[in-house]
Amino acid sequence: MPNTLSIVVVEADRDRALQIIDSLRAAGDHDIRVISETTGLARQIHQHNPDVVLIDIENPSRDMLEELALASGPQDRAVAMFVDQSQEGLSAAAIEAGVSAYVVGGMQPERVTPVLEAAIARFRLFQRMRAELAETKRALEERKVIDRAKGMIMKARGVTEDEAYALLRKTAMDQNRRMADVAEALVTAAGLLS
Repeated sequence: MPNTLSIVVVEADRDRALQIIDSLRAAGDHDIRVISETTGLARQIHQHNPDVVLIDIENPSRDMLEELALASGPQDRAVAMFVDQSQEGLSAAAIEAGVSAYVVGGMQPERVTPVLEAAIARFRLFQRMRAELAETKRALEERKVIDRAKGMIMKARGVTEDEAYALLRKTAMDQNRRMADVAEALVTAAGLLS
């Protein structure tokens, strides 16, 4: 685990919260804040803006998972949830809400650090996957615009696809712009003229 993390611990029981804090402090010098009331959890998490959220709860509800998802916290940070018991389907709901680690069987102090490390690693993996997916979608959209612009050039100038591509590329180089931007400008201008 990185040396200094900002961690929010969601725990209603003071003694259990202290056990968690002791376990975390033994693993490193962390900035730890405790939230003892789950009402308004999204607002409280947003207010503290931690790197990691650690939730220890006896039996989570779907409402709590929905609020956690609404907090946009799981998209911004790793979330580890320790539960004593779980109803059918709640682990899947927790993962869909963005929980990085969902541990049934309660929190044991010796498990806190390894579970947090796993949650952080999994969160970073999903972050990379989301970034790669967004980049792939962007590249696909750009490809569609470039293909459309090539088609317009081919029709207007009566040239082959390779010649249209070369013309688009040369224009982009001459204007010191990305080819996708030149293609987008051409498609937009053609839309205005038609």
